[in-house]
Amino acid sequence: MDSLTGTSAGTLFRNEDNGYSVISLRTGEGLVTVTGTMPALMDGELLELEGVWTEHPQYGRQFKMSSLRIQKPQTLSAIEKYLGSGLIRGVGPSTARLIVETFGKDTLEIMSTQPERLTEVPKIGKIRMKQISRSFLEQQASRSTYIFLQQYGVSPALSAKIYKAYREGAEAIIRDNPYRLIDDIQGVGFLTADRIALSLGITQDSPFRLQAGIKYALQDASVSGGHTCLTEDELIEKSAELLKAPGAEIKRLLDELTLKRQLWVDLVAGTRWVSLPSLRKAEIDIARRLLSLCGVSQQFMPHHIQGRISQFEHERGIRFSKAQREAVSQAAAHGLAVITGGPGTGKTTLINCLIHVLGSQSKILLAAPTGRAAKRMSEASGMEASTVHRLLQYGGEEGVFQVNRENPLNCECVIVDEVSMMDVFLMRSLLDALQPGTRLVLVGDADQLPSVGPGNVLRDVLKSGMVPSIRLSEIFRQEQDSMIVLNAHRINQGQEPVLNSPGSDFFFEHKPDASQAAQSIVSLCLSRLPQYLGLKDSMRHIQVLSPTRKGVCGVQMLNARLQAAFNPPAPHKAELQFGETTLRQGDKVMHIKNNYQLEWELRDGSTGQGVFNGDIGFITGIEAEDRLVYVLYDDEKTVAYEYGELEELDLAYCLSIHKSQGSEFPVVILPMVGGPKMLLTRNLLYTGVTRARQLVVLVGRQEVLSMMVSNNLERRRYSLLQHWLTILSGGAEL
Repeated sequence: MDSLTGTSAGTLFRNEDNGYSVISLRTGEGLVTVTGTMPALMDGELLELEGVWTEHPQYGRQFKMSSLRIQKPQTLSAIEKYLGSGLIRGVGPSTARLIVETFGKDTLEIMSTQPERLTEVPKIGKIRMKQISRSFLEQQASRSTYIFLQQYGVSPALSAKIYKAYREGAEAIIRDNPYRLIDDIQGVGFLTADRIALSLGITQDSPFRLQAGIKYALQDASVSGGHTCLTEDELIEKSAELLKAPGAEIKRLLDELTLKRQLWVDLVAGTRWVSLPSLRKAEIDIARRLLSLCGVSQQFMPHHIQGRISQFEHERGIRFSKAQREAVSQAAAHGLAVITGGPGTGKTTLINCLIHVLGSQSKILLAAPTGRAAKRMSEASGMEASTVHRLLQYGGEEGVFQVNRENPLNCECVIVDEVSMMDVFLMRSLLDALQPGTRLVLVGDADQLPSVGPGNVLRDVLKSGMVPSIRLSEIFRQEQDSMIVLNAHRINQGQEPVLNSPGSDFFFEHKPDASQAAQSIVSLCLSRLPQYLGLKDSMRHIQVLSPTRKGVCGVQMLNARLQAAFNPPAPHKAELQFGETTLRQGDKVMHIKNNYQLEWELRDGSTGQGVFNGDIGFITGIEAEDRLVYVLYDDEKTVAYEYGELEELDLAYCLSIHKSQGSEFPVVILPMVGGPKMLLTRNLLYTGVTRARQLVVLVGRQEVLSMMVSNNLERRRYSLLQHWLTILSGGAEL
């Protein structure tokens, strides 16, 4: 670790959201560029830094800061620069000069302890004195909080949240009980609070610590495993291991938390299940709303529904199976219906038929959890579809939906596709936004991977038997020649897929190790498949999906290989380093977080807002000096990313199968090279295969494929939605 001392000489770049800054530092050897997360700095401040020297390919030698100490400016000119740099409201360069001329080297001490003396300065009256004093003290307290928290690894953005909540008392409050942060500040977890607490001398057996740890164990199970609850025995075991505390003491404190309603315990089939209040309430609310929708019949006569279905069949030249006809009938006749089935079973066609049955006079809204799924829904139906978040008018970082129970959706019917991807919070928000009498149709594949967020909504609803539902299994006639569809169903049933048959769209290429498989994948993408299929733009048509993020055939290393093959460095290509990733003009990228405020511009100059998780585009330009990256989405929308927004971009030559949910690609390549058994599961393989429309190529060892097909191990998700649907359907009061 290197040390560096100097005075700040200007901020070249700053992201106010996360505190990442690039500054000039005046040292004995001249100006030095310093990068890192830091508070807003005033010119002339004396800084003591620790970090490492790095060599940037474009900007040269830089000092990458890991920690800093800010010393008060010592000279009169430094104090004047410090006050006049614009961070203190009401003080510009001329006022700063007057203050320093009045108080000299005692300026900062007087402003800290005797701010009323500012009225001695010419042109500063009582009102302005209070304004300057308040701004100066806030700035000092905010910095003090930042520097205090920095030693515990707390980011500047989180430090700002903590200061905003606690103001000048932040350090005292945290020293008294750091575990308050978990409940008071969104973004602070147990590990951060615990690190602070133990450093401050709070003992490992403190009740504050143990109770916070118990709640954290539940929160961690929700985030890492998607659970909405844990058995009491499992929670005690996890908490005892985490906290290094005896199980009996954990049980005693768990009972206290239950009495205080900070946790809930429910007895289900002889097992005690423990839930966080927010997750328990979300599942109960979902159950109530679903059952309420079930109780509303719709005003369509059976003969009218059957006649409209027959008309649709005639117009499309198709003939529905009994189950498909029944699915449309149920959706048209009930307030709530669930349609589930695998690829090729006609779910999309049934959505179009239902729209036809309901008629043009009905106001129907279409939605899906991701932007790409919504786009596919629009293309298939000819109607506008949106993400669920946009439908409900998501309103900012805190996750507030503008459309809710007080301001519901104005429509007769809402149809949602890819429901397997919806967690309990999103489903609850959707149900809250429906007016009484609104029809809801939920469509999805229950055999795909569950939602990233907590809960098991689609499966629990189907298993409960309390909601009208149809499971489609018969493959549409026009899909029966597709080995992708047939093999997807074989995999789902635990049968080996049929490989490499003549004229097939499903191939396996044997490679004995991961390194050879990676080489083959690059070759397939770059030349072999484009030649075989006659593709002019293979980057748009071919998508590599990996079961794992790490390893030779994991997402990270394959992205690096494919970027080097498809888009190598060149003098005419600008590039920008962000963290460990090099972004280069021409790169294929994915936006990985819903951002409803991010602006885009069309070719005709019109503008709009909103870029969504799963959107894939191409970098069309980089302005390295201004640290701007331009990405073109859908060949029409250009988004300018500032440096701090680049955390929302990932290279997309290779995606994880989880990230591909809700998307479809013409050609999919999947490495089969082994890995942790808990990751290489049947439903992961099934999900990856069903992302392809025209061709699937598996590369690796056939024994890995066989293992995945036979590995029906699913990381069980603990949830109680099925229980609440059963209990509440019997009229029970909670």
